[in-house]
Amino acid sequence: MTSDEQLYLDLYEQMYTVCERNGWGDPFSYARSREIMMAIVMKQKVAETYSGADGFDEDGGAEYKSTIQANIQGTYNGISVQPTWADQILYLEDEKIGKYKHHYFARFSKGKIVELWCLDAEDVLLILLPKLKKQYHSDSNRKDPRLGATVTKKEIYKYGRCLIG
Repeated sequence: MTSDEQLYLDLYEQMYTVCERNGWGDPFSYARSREIMMAIVMKQKVAETYSGADGFDEDGGAEYKSTIQANIQGTYNGISVQPTWADQILYLEDEKIGKYKHHYFARFSKGKIVELWCLDAEDVLLILLPKLKKQYHSDSNRKDPRLGATVTKKEIYKYGRCLIG
């Protein structure tokens, strides 16, 4: 075993131990390590569970989106489909997107946050509702019937407040 391989194993265990001690959950599950890093950098509280809010800012629960792509973006996938579009809007406003006053978008490069933006829930809804409505009313037979849409770099720059970058 090389010294770098041993270092990786040691750091992996240490990272897990730190997260366990602080109640942050498994840092290697999905993008959890990036969520933890975002919360620490913004001096926010890390969520203790994987469902619901990703972190907590001064206004309560917050949603975190991160990417390692060349351009910042945030994808909302796996949105449950409701019986009617009116029901869908209520669900998006009350349970899914509008529930969190702030949505944070980060772009990571080489293990660091190089861009970090905050959008208000009202703006995220303004951006996503037309995209989701079109998908909701489409006749396509997708394997996964749940809805999904992306907040693009252009939309983040237009509606967001830059925190880093």
